[in-house]
Amino acid sequence: MKIIWLGHGSFRIEIEDQVLLVDPWLEGNPMLPKDQHAAATAGATKLLITHGHDDHTGDLAAIANAQGIGAVGPYELMTHFGETHGVDVTAYNFGGTAKLGGVEVSLVPATHSSSLSDERKSYMGREAGFVIRGEGHCIYVSGDTGIMADMDWIGDYFKPDIGILSAGGFYTMDMAQAAYAAKRYFDFRTVIPCHYRTFGALEQSAQVLIDGLPGVDVIEPQVMRSIVF
Repeated sequence: MKIIWLGHGSFRIEIEDQVLLVDPWLEGNPMLPKDQHAAATAGATKLLITHGHDDHTGDLAAIANAQGIGAVGPYELMTHFGETHGVDVTAYNFGGTAKLGGVEVSLVPATHSSSLSDERKSYMGREAGFVIRGEGHCIYVSGDTGIMADMDWIGDYFKPDIGILSAGGFYTMDMAQAAYAAKRYFDFRTVIPCHYRTFGALEQSAQVLIDGLPGVDVIEPQVMRSIVF
């Protein structure tokens, strides 16, 4: 299994028979060079989308339609892209699990907001995270979120060994809050921070997270470098 950071909150996860792109943000992503866009999306089998903000959905339709692949995510958001952009969507809700080949992807709550930057600033339903299971691993993708009590049951029920946590602060948890949540609600072996270093308003280092989680392998990801499990 490989987890590859595409910068910001975007990931490429190669697991079982799937290549999953989580919130792929290409155009305008200052962390992902344009000459790496094709490699970032090559062979993708599905898009996993957590919520409606432009830095998570801006390339959804273009990738899906160019590569002939579907998108998975919260009901209202997926229904919108299915109806307006012709994307093949799996539109489900909390408690639901989508089976993608040999991988199971469960939709779990987050606490954030979800809208599209159209002329009406359209509300796109609830924001979400994912729990991805395959190859003997369980990955919790927090999506953009603050600390929330739902992390208690997510950690207890799914028991993820890998956490991909938004931890840049300002819009989501910061590094100290992510460390607190990881210690209180989860028993991760590995934590990968994201949604940081992109802009000046966000945290630029994960050292506080590393210091706050002794005994946990906290990996500061590098863009387009594989983390292999």
